[in-house]
Amino acid sequence: MKPKTINILYWVFTILFVLLMLFASYGSIIVNDDAKKLIHDQLGFPVYFIPFTGFAKLLGSIAILIPGLKTVKEWAYAGLFFDLAGAVYSGIAVSSTFDPRMLGMLIWIVPGILSYIFWKKKMKTQALVAQ
Repeated sequence: MKPKTINILYWVFTILFVLLMLFASYGSIIVNDDAKKLIHDQLGFPVYFIPFTGFAKLLGSIAILIPGLKTVKEWAYAGLFFDLAGAVYSGIAVSSTFDPRMLGMLIWIVPGILSYIFWKKKMKTQALVAQ
């Protein structure tokens, strides 16, 4: 795959993933009623935990967008993946019956995985060009 194609795919998946995570963080940051109903009432997490997750998603999204920051970016990807996996697990754990909508949240992980894969390919391509 050409470096230009890798770069384009990286940015497409990264921007999509960041937009999804920013969308998910907004309600938590302002602790709106929807966030309280889902995170506190349904999943059982304390209300003080809600803005923490929102700001963590915001900071992780920003870190992913900043060029360089290899280690910070690795941690940001990991944190956002754990957040999404934890949300899916929590939803399944508290449900009395299987709710296929919870598995739909796994779709949010796909752009993140593709962003990460193309980031790694981009880094490898840049390292080869620099030699």
